[in-house]
Amino acid sequence: MQVSVEQTKLGSVQRDFSEEEKRGVYRAIYERRDVRAQFLPDPVPPEVLGRLLDAAHHAPSVGFMQPWDFLVIEDPGVRRKVYENFERANRRAAEIYDTGRRAVYDRLKLAGILEAPVNLCITCDRERSTGYGLGRQTDPATDLYSTVCAVQNLWLAARAESLGVGWVSILDFEELKATLGIPETHTPVAYLCVGYVSEFRSQPDLEANGWEQRGSLETLIHFNRWGERNAHRAATLVPASVAP
Repeated sequence: MQVSVEQTKLGSVQRDFSEEEKRGVYRAIYERRDVRAQFLPDPVPPEVLGRLLDAAHHAPSVGFMQPWDFLVIEDPGVRRKVYENFERANRRAAEIYDTGRRAVYDRLKLAGILEAPVNLCITCDRERSTGYGLGRQTDPATDLYSTVCAVQNLWLAARAESLGVGWVSILDFEELKATLGIPETHTPVAYLCVGYVSEFRSQPDLEANGWEQRGSLETLIHFNRWGERNAHRAATLVPASVAP
């Protein structure tokens, strides 16, 4: 694997993926899971974590701005503070649901902050000058979108490395910034829990627990203008299987 990475960096890029390579890409996409409850205590080797961060750093970014930073959180005391932040935010979030939905919500495990061997916070520098503002003059949020691309790159690379990732979004982010010492100009985009897992489940946890179901792709496709649909044409775009 290291050889192919180095060849790519040196400009020796093959045009086509083999059928096996294509299957691997699609497998990572379809088998990626938001993991909360299946983390193992096994440490993540530094070279593996480095590959994940490098994959994230090679994400697309508007104007080639590369607005991300990666904060690796190893201190148990810091992680405990983040977990306490999550617990308070989670209690507040639960209050908005009615009795039936609240019962489902209370059964969900929504963070693996203490269980996962690695915690990462990926931030976006809203004032980074790299890229000279290309693309941001008409849409200032492209720096945030670019950072999310880095998150997705890391997530797919993690699945290829047999690592689970859980995205913790239920947090007080101003408190998180204070806990982690994040500068005011930086926005925490993703707090991630990373580690080896006992299993990758066949369905996303929220789907398996009846929280929500995946929508039909056919109903989400429009042609030329919003609302212009063609059921037959849309059906031809929906793959018969999840991999080539």
